[in-house]
Amino acid sequence: MFEIRHLDPQLYRQQTRKSTLVVLVIFAVLAMSLSALVVALFGSPEGSNFRWNLAGVLLGLIATIMLVRSLFWHQNWMQPAVYGWQLKRSLMSVTNVMHQVEAGVQAGSPEAMKLLRFYHLGQAEMHRLDGHPQATDDLSGPMEKHRQAMIKMDLEPDQYRLDPAWLERLRQKPDPSV
Repeated sequence: MFEIRHLDPQLYRQQTRKSTLVVLVIFAVLAMSLSALVVALFGSPEGSNFRWNLAGVLLGLIATIMLVRSLFWHQNWMQPAVYGWQLKRSLMSVTNVMHQVEAGVQAGSPEAMKLLRFYHLGQAEMHRLDGHPQATDDLSGPMEKHRQAMIKMDLEPDQYRLDPAWLERLRQKPDPSV
């Protein structure tokens, strides 16, 4: 279950830039080193070694991904970037069923109402963290209208958690547009 946290936007951007730079440097070092190693082992002095260089870069990419997912993912310095990735993945999971969410909202489904509210709050948080206040302002009208509709239905408008069960129940309902 994902939960929206309210991080300091400037600190978030500073920390994500730092972690991105660290990962990029590691990738560059691994890609260049592995390319040189693969060319030294399999390349030829008279021919083109493009494919061996490319193989080294791809090996560097795979090694970097493995390092990030297995070693760096749980490190404190990486947590803001992990949070941002998880926030965007959570929003995407709602976006992928948005036509069902909107149909459910029209039908008065509590799960759909909660999902749309989470989506609005998540988008607002993402825009705030990324430093896009205009996008948040553009979203404020629909957000407030939906919040008022939730209050009328006696639903809690502070939906900062994404419950995967809501998505699952929504996916199991037949799509009325089909």
